[in-house]
Amino acid sequence: MRDPLLTSKGENQSRKLQNTFPYHADTDLLVSSPIRRALYTTLLGFEEETKRGVKVLAFPDIQETSDLPCDTPLDLEDLRKEFDEDGKVDFSLITDESNVKTGRYGPTIEAIEARAKAARQWFKKRPEKTIVVVTHGGFLHYFTEDWADSNKFPGTGWANTEFRSYRFEDAAPGQQQDDNASLVETEESRQRRRGTEKPLTNTEKMELRETKGKS
Repeated sequence: MRDPLLTSKGENQSRKLQNTFPYHADTDLLVSSPIRRALYTTLLGFEEETKRGVKVLAFPDIQETSDLPCDTPLDLEDLRKEFDEDGKVDFSLITDESNVKTGRYGPTIEAIEARAKAARQWFKKRPEKTIVVVTHGGFLHYFTEDWADSNKFPGTGWANTEFRSYRFEDAAPGQQQDDNASLVETEESRQRRRGTEKPLTNTEKMELRETKGKS
């Protein structure tokens, strides 16, 4: 099915974010994949933000990785018809090519890694301090470059509506910041889900990524 809606279970999980997500008051921007289940997760889970005027920005670079119909966004015209009535979703970044699953949005590892990097660079240039990103479990491993527990659930290590917090990695003393815009999970976020377990080093992350790419 092309770009299906959330199930009733998914809607309930999304609404629970209104109470479980701890950073509603700090959120400056909501950024969502243009796939409908992500957009509705954002609208249902972050109603507090939209009520005080925080826009939902649909960002094509964070759509899911596969070219299956369920992971392919609707045409821009159809998205506008469905979401434009209340004006909460900004589709200014969406084009007629944003749902074409070739080239930039193709399902190859090279294409996904390239747009994940481009998305990180885009977020790093944003002026907002606290940004909520609503995307998909498969894409999140490329976006965060964290492949730990990637087989915990079908195709991902992320549970539905799970949230984690990240910051951009600082350059080592005496080194220039590279253009990869790498992310590091915050200590608070890791402790919330992993206790005192030591995080993987960058080298270990790369080794795990290579292993996943060969499997």
